[in-house]
Amino acid sequence: MVTLEIAGKAVAVTNADEGQARELFLSESFKDDLKSFKSEGRSLWDGSAALTTRPASEHEIDAFYEALDEEDKVDEGDEDYDDDLDIDVVFLVSIDEIDDAAASS
Repeated sequence: MVTLEIAGKAVAVTNADEGQARELFLSESFKDDLKSFKSEGRSLWDGSAALTTRPASEHEIDAFYEALDEEDKVDEGDEDYDDDLDIDVVFLVSIDEIDDAAASS
């Protein structure tokens, strides 16, 4: 598992391999999402702070699986839900309500 850090702070973790994680986390669309997401009223990324990836810690891996377990409980009743998706991303910080229009632009 791989963790994304913004300016040295762990922000997200993924079950992708290292190459996939770097490609995802450093893609322009993911960076755009990071700029549009807010945590505690502040932008998650200012567009200039360093984005780095590293192997996930045990604590981050535990948080990843806990979040997926919660999501699985919610998604069990969704007949369109695909449990076979290969890559999952879990944010390690609280994300304020996401503006879908901003995240998809």
